[in-house]
Amino acid sequence: MATSRLRRRDTRPDFWPGFVDAMATLLLVIIFLLSIFMLAQFFLSQQLSGRDTVLNRLNAQISELTELLALERAGKRDLQDQIASLQLSLGEASNERDRLQGLLSSSSDAASQAGGQIAVLEGEIDEERQVSQRALAQVEILNQQISALRRQIAALEAALDASEDRDQESQAKIADLGRRLNVALAQRVQELSRYRSDFFGRLREILSQRSDIRVVGDRFVFQSEVLFPSGSDQINPDGQEELQKLAEAILELDAQIPAEINWVLRVDGHTDSRPLSGTGRFQNNWQLSAARAISVVRYLIDQGVDPKRLVAAGFGEFQPLDEGDSDEALARNRRIELKLTER
Repeated sequence: MATSRLRRRDTRPDFWPGFVDAMATLLLVIIFLLSIFMLAQFFLSQQLSGRDTVLNRLNAQISELTELLALERAGKRDLQDQIASLQLSLGEASNERDRLQGLLSSSSDAASQAGGQIAVLEGEIDEERQVSQRALAQVEILNQQISALRRQIAALEAALDASEDRDQESQAKIADLGRRLNVALAQRVQELSRYRSDFFGRLREILSQRSDIRVVGDRFVFQSEVLFPSGSDQINPDGQEELQKLAEAILELDAQIPAEINWVLRVDGHTDSRPLSGTGRFQNNWQLSAARAISVVRYLIDQGVDPKRLVAAGFGEFQPLDEGDSDEALARNRRIELKLTER
């Protein structure tokens, strides 16, 4: 029967090169998508970094302009105070001139003296008028500078508003990308869960006659006695027959799962808590559990299962199903677990 089975396998078409090409193409596509995503993240971070630099520079300019505006306003108030003082002095001088002119009409002597005083006062009035005109010119210049500063502040505020709008658009794009990635991941998990359910259902049909092979949570469990002699990692004939059925189910699953789902079948080896004698091949339960998981993986590969879809792990006695120390509890803990998961 084994010879006829080998002959039938040899006559089957070799899908391996096409499958390798498909996997390589899928890997390139995934790398390309990840590269695009990393580039998008890089450009978004650069844009955000540039926006922060511009905002800091604009805030510094606004602070400087605000200080200049305050100084110019203070200078304007000082000039206005000087103008008011000069106007008051001008009024007093005019009154004095009128008084002196009145005295001039009453006395010629007084007129000559008053004339000199009037000339002096008129000179002072002319000087004060010139100072007042210069002050008014400075006030006009300050008003023009204040108007220019207001225009600059309005332009800076417009630039800040535009920068904030761009920042909000970037944040919205990042949030949308995160939502899309979460949706894609959730869909992948749901698809893999459906195929895991189908796979375990198929295994139940194939291995339904064995009470020592069962489902525990999301794992399919073989008791070690089904596959191995005590203290050994060599698969016995009965175990090879069961693993042959398992290999056929895995090949059926591989043909059904879409290529974009990067799944693996993890083979976990577990032992009981009894220490090994130390005189055989294995010094401890870690080595025995790992060697048994590797033996199962090698046998499945010999049956045609893609090595890229298999992972072997050894857990020793440190993840028991039953915490008791009875023979039944120890037997439950000696096991090989299969778990379908995404890489």
